[in-house]
Amino acid sequence: MSGTCVIGLQWGDEAKGKLVDLLAPRFDWVVRYQGGANAGHTVVAGDETYKLHHIPSGILHSDVQNVITPGVVINPTTMLQEIDGLQARGIDVFENLKVSERAHLVMPWHMIEDATINATAVRGESIGTTNRGIGPCYRDKVGRTHAIRMIDLIEGSRDERISTVATQKQALLKNLGASQEELDSIAPEKMVALAASWAERLAPMIADTTDMVLDAAEANQKMLFEGAQGALLDIDHGTYPFVTSSNSSGVGVCAGAGVPPKWINQVLGVCKAYSTRVGGGPFPSELEDETGEKIRKLGNEFGTTTGRPRRCGWFDAVAVRYTARLSGVTRLALMMMDVLAHFDELKVCVAYELDGKEIHRVPAHAEQLRRCKPIYETIQGWNTPVDDARSVDDFPPLAMAYVKRIEELVGIPVGVLSVGPDRAQTIFTEESKAMNL
Repeated sequence: MSGTCVIGLQWGDEAKGKLVDLLAPRFDWVVRYQGGANAGHTVVAGDETYKLHHIPSGILHSDVQNVITPGVVINPTTMLQEIDGLQARGIDVFENLKVSERAHLVMPWHMIEDATINATAVRGESIGTTNRGIGPCYRDKVGRTHAIRMIDLIEGSRDERISTVATQKQALLKNLGASQEELDSIAPEKMVALAASWAERLAPMIADTTDMVLDAAEANQKMLFEGAQGALLDIDHGTYPFVTSSNSSGVGVCAGAGVPPKWINQVLGVCKAYSTRVGGGPFPSELEDETGEKIRKLGNEFGTTTGRPRRCGWFDAVAVRYTARLSGVTRLALMMMDVLAHFDELKVCVAYELDGKEIHRVPAHAEQLRRCKPIYETIQGWNTPVDDARSVDDFPPLAMAYVKRIEELVGIPVGVLSVGPDRAQTIFTEESKAMNL
């Protein structure tokens, strides 16, 4: 089997969805393996723009089988709204989408829990939750006692299970300070009726995706694995505690999708030509000045899921080298090159200064990373539009010099360059074409 992963190497929002959409026709399967509706993948096809949260980015290709695997947590209401929106635009999601029976459900009480406790400050700073109940759902998944899975929707004991958990959640959330209105909204009878409505529509899509994916792998079919967020938000390896609730780096692919490592041949690491972050947490190369605001406006840096303005800064080669190594990246995709085409001078963070010492690693403690001062290397900008570039030869020499320097610092060759949101504005190098990227 030929298995390729698309992994974000920064703090998310790297344009992974665009690449998955572009690559999908070359594969038999697109496999979403972690995260939840906190993902925000934007796909531009001609005059149409699609905002995808739960649904894999390969859904626009009718001959590609899309699956959502056990590592993903699903809000059925949100997913059905997304399905309805796609069907209204002529895309029959039910034909080529299956959802794992082992995937856990984000229930209404998870969002109340998020708003009640998870959105509070950590050391005076928000951890960056989207308040969509993702973290509380993963917490219940690990805790097991209150977890609800997709398969529970179609089991005979569903109503009793939902009612029991809803009753217990009401008691727990009351003690945490939830309002009476919030508690009434998750009354057992309401939750039982809601689960029944989900089951009625989703039952045909619920399947043993682990078995399906393994069968396809053994049949030598081609698979494209799609993650959410970025590797610097990985629960174990990211800038903890300002992270997401799942393994969003390459190390999470096998556990989330249910495939052993031997089936994965290539890893495409996606990063912007600069850096962005949403929410709290340390960000060594952040630009809190006119340059940062210029990047934000040129790149339209506002969250797909939340609409929040993204924090912007120069490319951090220390962080990207770390996540590229962590994720086993074989090729880089350097996105948003068009944004940097408006500067005479660019900077790249090549090391950190921590408490007077130069370091070339990402510290594990958030407060240590916060104390890190970026050590920059200045690179001449090309200050020439590249929006119309359709091959590597169309880039100005100074733009390619920037790309080459990124390759040297990260230690991975660049295989893809992006100069805009449209499919046609994505350039594959000859080497990446040879690898069938």
